[in-house]
Amino acid sequence: MLKRTRGIVLGSLKYKETSIIVKIFTEEYGTQSFIINGVRSSKAKGKAALYQPLSLLDLVIYYKEGKGLLRISEAKLAIAFQEIPFHPVKRTIGIFLTEFFAKTLKEEEVNQQLFEFIFHAIEYLDHQEVGVENFHLQLLLKSAVHLGFGPQGDLDFIQQLLEAGMHFNQLENEDQFIEQLIKQPFGEDIRLNGNYRRELLDQIIKFYAIHLHDKLEIKSIEVLKTVLNA
Repeated sequence: MLKRTRGIVLGSLKYKETSIIVKIFTEEYGTQSFIINGVRSSKAKGKAALYQPLSLLDLVIYYKEGKGLLRISEAKLAIAFQEIPFHPVKRTIGIFLTEFFAKTLKEEEVNQQLFEFIFHAIEYLDHQEVGVENFHLQLLLKSAVHLGFGPQGDLDFIQQLLEAGMHFNQLENEDQFIEQLIKQPFGEDIRLNGNYRRELLDQIIKFYAIHLHDKLEIKSIEVLKTVLNA
């Protein structure tokens, strides 16, 4: 049955000679995997560009509940990015976020509130000028609220890590920075140095791991840390 929905691309894998399998977080049906035939052929005319990390799509899909791989009838960009694919920091953040959300958003679990939040946050990132290097920290902390386990503030965040027995380096004035990241809007100039940013990212991933009962091994994290420290 044909259904319309918006989607956020969470990654793709090559499949056979000319096809790909794409994981997409959809507004109406949660995270779904789609097979896209012929998208890597010489006749595809750039269709693979639709499925780049974090691409925001308008979709018409063939949907059947419980089916493993779905198919797409129509796909077009809901918003054409101006910077994310070309800006080195934004592109690297995008790659990290697609891997992170691909591992944390459960298959077929619908969360329209979270979808709406991430969709508009990514739209903002594309033209964000100040505080880009902290975007992923804020997005993960704020997204946790929509997943049902967001920290109430800095003390709650740190206390949950301690109670779970997580080992981490507690930084000077860390509570102040966590509070800002949670409560300040995107684009605020939160003055974090590279060391703080790396440590806080590790802590946020541990925080998610507590609630999702998963180790969350993110391969792209080292590249992200390197780029943000450049």
